[in-house]
Amino acid sequence: MASTANAFTVGDYVVYPKHGVGRVIELQSEEIAGMQLELYVLRFEKERMTLRVPVNKVESIGMRKLSSDKTLKQAMETLKGKPKVKRTMWSRRAQEYEAKINSGDLVSIAEVTRDLFRPEDQPEQSYSERQIFEAASSRLARELAAMEETDEPAALNKILDVLREHAPQYYESAEEG
Repeated sequence: MASTANAFTVGDYVVYPKHGVGRVIELQSEEIAGMQLELYVLRFEKERMTLRVPVNKVESIGMRKLSSDKTLKQAMETLKGKPKVKRTMWSRRAQEYEAKINSGDLVSIAEVTRDLFRPEDQPEQSYSERQIFEAASSRLARELAAMEETDEPAALNKILDVLREHAPQYYESAEEG
């Protein structure tokens, strides 16, 4: 059985790495293929999706409670940093960004959000860059919203405000150099 450190109760917000923030809406016991399984029933409002996760798979999947305040602070600090854009092919970078988003790690998601953010006065992003940016910023905003007990649009505005405040200095210096 899963360790008690991973025990979630009905009403808890949890982070499922591939889908983001969901809420435990029920604990079920089901017989599947002759075995009795304990399941967490998760609801992801944004995707209108319900997921059943066997209790004994929680650890291997990487499902976790919401990040700590310390991790959230670290993620918000990451947004203020200098964007790191590797000079590799876009397809490889896109895979790396997707892997970071699906890791469920809040700081990694913040890195993707920071690296793909473009101020309004900068050249337009490609469609795929914008898609990945929106996926990362939305995932970050949902966890921030759950932690600060607000809604996703308010959390997203907070994230964008931090990016707008700190990004220009990096873009101005890049143009002058």
